[in-house]
Amino acid sequence: MKKLLDILAIVIPIVLLLLPLLKRIIFGKAKKVENIISRHPFIIRFTGTFLIVALLLIGILRYIFYNDGSSSNHGPKPEPLGVSKHSSAFNESLQNVLNAYYEMTDAFASDDTTAIRASASLVKDALDNFNVDELKKDSVIYLTALDPVSNSKAELESIILDPSLQEKRGSLNILSDNLRNLLVVVKYDLSKVYWQECDEAFGDGKPGNWLSRKTESRNPYRLKNDKPCGAPKDTINYMARDLPEN
Repeated sequence: MKKLLDILAIVIPIVLLLLPLLKRIIFGKAKKVENIISRHPFIIRFTGTFLIVALLLIGILRYIFYNDGSSSNHGPKPEPLGVSKHSSAFNESLQNVLNAYYEMTDAFASDDTTAIRASASLVKDALDNFNVDELKKDSVIYLTALDPVSNSKAELESIILDPSLQEKRGSLNILSDNLRNLLVVVKYDLSKVYWQECDEAFGDGKPGNWLSRKTESRNPYRLKNDKPCGAPKDTINYMARDLPEN
């Protein structure tokens, strides 16, 4: 219906504009027909009036049925401000996990085993309180998120209990990979998270990875002679709009 009205709104004005020319072409050489028209001039007047009234009706119909009060500009809508798709409770619970994790990686960078154990316990407590039940509204995401959460808790137990700092770092590498998977699965959108890599963390060709809140981050794998190692390999960013780093 709308398409038809749009077509008529274009065709009828064109017909009105061409009407004198059409009259001349059609009736210019037809003496008999012109005599008829001269006897009945109301035909032409009626035709013109009908077309004008029809055009007016089309305009009224379009206004009544298709006017939604919006602008005629149907371009892309402005992008909304950054608003998380998760609840504040969910975001807070996951942010608590990350905050404790960042504290733990700093402790690893300082070779402080006491601080490592303490912060690892905080990460585990935060994971125990992680609001994973909110994900049940999407069963696929919920079930996919359970594995990295469970694996992360197991690696944290190893970080707390293993006496060897090197073994703790091995568990940190596995833990970091699982937390990264969790962030990707739930599409964490409260802030950017950087996926760092040191390609010599466990020797040549044996990289170690960790998460950081900024592009520059201390290396938790501490190479000999404090050799610098580590750079962002990827960015986890599901934010609605880019914001400055914290």
